[in-house]
Amino acid sequence: QLQLVESGGGLVQPGKSLRLSCATSGFTEDYNTIGWFRQAPGQAREGLSCITGSSTTNYADSVKGRFTISSDNAKNTVYLQMNDLKSEDTAVYYCAYGRHNMCVMSELWYDYWGQGIQVTVSS
Repeated sequence: QLQLVESGGGLVQPGKSLRLSCATSGFTEDYNTIGWFRQAPGQAREGLSCITGSSTTNYADSVKGRFTISSDNAKNTVYLQMNDLKSEDTAVYYCAYGRHNMCVMSELWYDYWGQGIQVTVSS
């Protein structure tokens, strides 16, 4: 069964940090990319970061320098470390799996999606 499960979200104060996890299972491709996206109420889904199986990474300008993506292949898990969080980071965060080795942040390139997890940044 192909599955992605996000965890690590919640309520955090501005300036603080959170680490999201995306646990994958059932995927067997040698070439793959995991992307992180978010969607705030009333807004389009936004690509944040991605990492390929060969560890190529990419970041959106809105999170560059604050967010870091990494992977633990032994655990089939990809992480998104989010530092210096701001109120505008409040959104539902999704991870997604693409059957390719191109670190792109358009949702059109991703085939499977997690259920999403809420991140709320508020004092």
